[in-house]
Amino acid sequence: MSKKISIAIDAMGGDNSPYKTLEGIKIFLDKNKDKNDFILNIFGKEDIINKKIEEFKIKSNSINVINSNTVVSDEETPMTAVKSSKNTSMWNCIQHQLEGKSDISLSAGNTGVLLVISRMILKMMNEVSKPALAGLWPNQNGMNVVLDLGANIECNDENLIDFAELGAALYKSLFPEEKPKVALLNVGSEEIKGTEMLKAASKKLKNLSSDDNFIYKGYIEGNNIMSGESNVIITDGFTGNIALKTAEGTARFITKNLKKSLTENIITKISLIFSYFSLKRFRDKLDPRKYNGAIFLGLNGPVVKSHGGIDSIGFYYSIDLCYKIIKGNLMSQIKKNLKHSKSV
Repeated sequence: MSKKISIAIDAMGGDNSPYKTLEGIKIFLDKNKDKNDFILNIFGKEDIINKKIEEFKIKSNSINVINSNTVVSDEETPMTAVKSSKNTSMWNCIQHQLEGKSDISLSAGNTGVLLVISRMILKMMNEVSKPALAGLWPNQNGMNVVLDLGANIECNDENLIDFAELGAALYKSLFPEEKPKVALLNVGSEEIKGTEMLKAASKKLKNLSSDDNFIYKGYIEGNNIMSGESNVIITDGFTGNIALKTAEGTARFITKNLKKSLTENIITKISLIFSYFSLKRFRDKLDPRKYNGAIFLGLNGPVVKSHGGIDSIGFYYSIDLCYKIIKGNLMSQIKKNLKHSKSV
C-alpha cells in the first residue's frame, strides 16, 4: 500500500477562521469522498475546531486534529516571529512537515511570518540561493506558473535560473501531460532589450532548454503573459508582485464594470438573460478563488500560502492545490531539474 498524501493545515490563519478553513476542508472531503489516499492534519484550538467539525457534520477517517493553543496574529512582524510564533498553529504545521509527518503545509495566516518560519524550520535546499513565491494565473490555453511574486525584491541572473527550474518543476507536477515553456518577463521581446542581468539569464536558459527539462521561449512582455505561448513566467519579486496586483485589479475592474453595464436598464437586463451562460463562463475564468494559493519553493519541502481574505471555496482550492503538488511529486521534479541546471 502506497503512502498517503499528508497535508498540514493551519486552521486558525486568515479572516473568519476557523469557520472558512473548516468549511473549505468539508468541500474538499465532499469532492474527494471516493478517494482514500490522503490525510488532512488540522492544527488549531482543538475545542473550537471539533465544535465546527460537528457543526459542519464532517465525518471522515481522513482528518486528524492536533491541538495548538496559540495563533499567529496579523499584526505580527517577521522580525519577532522567531520568538513569539513557536507552538502556534502555523509553526506546528511546518514542524509537522519537518518531522516527516506531513508532506506539505497550508496556511492563510500572516504571509511574512509564514515565509520566515518556513525558511527557518525547513531550511533552504543546498542547490538554491533564494526561495521564490510562485502563483497560478489563467492563460488563453490553460494555466501559467508565475514567479517570483514577492519573496525577493532584488535578484541576479543565477536566481532567475533557479526560479525557472523551480517553476518548470511545479508546472510538470501540476500538469504532467504538458511541456513547461519558460519565458523571461521583459520590457520587450527583442534580444537587445532589457538589463544585463536579464540578458545573462536568457543566455543560460537557452543552453538549458531541452525536451527533458523545459523549452525556453525567450522574452515575454506583460501584455502577452496570458497569451498561452509560454506557461512558466520568470521575473524578480519586485516586478512579479506589481504584475500580480495589476492583474488582480484589472480582473476586478472588468467584472465589476461588466456587471454594472449589464444591469443598468431594462434592455441590458433582458440581454443578460440570453447571454447568461457565456457570462458565467467568463466570470468563472476570472474567479480569483480558483487560483488561490502562492507556493513557496526552494525549501526542503513545499509550503502554500492561501490569501487571508479568501472564502471557504477559495480555501478548498488551496487544499486541492496541495494535494496535486504532492500527487505530482514536486520535490522529485525540483531535484531532477536542479541537478540538470547545475551540470550545464
